[in-house]
Amino acid sequence: MIRLDPGVGRIRTAREFKAWEGGGEYNVTRGLRRCFNMRSTLVTAIVDNEVGRLLEDLILQGGVDMSHVKWVPFDGLGRKCRNGLNFTERGFGVRAAKGCSDRGHTAVSQLKKGDIDWKKLFHEEGARWFHCGGIFCALSETTPEVAIEAMTAAKETGTIISYDLNYRPSLWQDIGGQKRAQEVNKTIAPYVDVMIGNEEDFSAALGFEVEGVDLHAASSLDSAPFKAMIKKAVAKYPNFKAVATTLRNAKTASINDWGAVLYYDGQFYEAIQRENLEIWDRVGGGDSFASGLAYGFLAGKPAQQCVDYGAAHGALAMTTPGDTTMATLSEVEKVMKGGSARVAR
Repeated sequence: MIRLDPGVGRIRTAREFKAWEGGGEYNVTRGLRRCFNMRSTLVTAIVDNEVGRLLEDLILQGGVDMSHVKWVPFDGLGRKCRNGLNFTERGFGVRAAKGCSDRGHTAVSQLKKGDIDWKKLFHEEGARWFHCGGIFCALSETTPEVAIEAMTAAKETGTIISYDLNYRPSLWQDIGGQKRAQEVNKTIAPYVDVMIGNEEDFSAALGFEVEGVDLHAASSLDSAPFKAMIKKAVAKYPNFKAVATTLRNAKTASINDWGAVLYYDGQFYEAIQRENLEIWDRVGGGDSFASGLAYGFLAGKPAQQCVDYGAAHGALAMTTPGDTTMATLSEVEKVMKGGSARVAR
């Protein structure tokens, strides 16, 4: 989708916007390509008009392959389908960041089973990792069916499947709310190898609760509630080979404590906690965590390094504007080693 950013101002008073590309799955894909130098491709649908071609240009600048994009004819007005927009304003201090989605009747929301040649992607091209998420599955009645179709095809070739729960109340509110979100995500969960989500995601999207703990009141850097839920989740879904989350404590919109936890092969691994991390633009931090985590596994790194790559990449992504990363692999590895922000000359 196109992200429209009012810069340091607000959506409601803006006179100009800066255009970016963005979206949960795309952010992960682009991070793998631009930061971690891995070939990646995007599966989506785009309306073939000037806005769609702007989106194409932005995606190509990110180096992501577009051979699996379904181009949909434009009807001249957008009655039948359109390209999605997401207006996003930065928070500052006590004012939280805000997003306003304009994504109804989009081309990607109208994808149906049979629209994508999954056999080509997995059997012929040999994709090693497939990433999807709860935002895509909230777009329409058909998108969860498309996700399951893709995951079924991926299973045939042993492709790793990751899924970010990414619960967004606004996307589900008109189609059944949290109850519907749980129905959809519980149907998808048995296909997933690497499940990603924070404490609230697991509670809202999968229905896991921790007795005696108020997840909304608990510090986001307290990993104990998450670990308790993970044990329940893995017991119910033994197909989860790994489970990961970012840990956040938003002191203000501009200052967050930041960390991450990975459950893999029966053990927990925690990234270093970065207290008082200064945030420029927090949107996409979780996606950049996911791409760093995926890179670690794909590159054969130990589990501790996998979560460290994810946490460092996510931290760096939030220091620049836009949904997507501007970090390099060397910068990520420097942060992983505890490198300072001293000027590099």
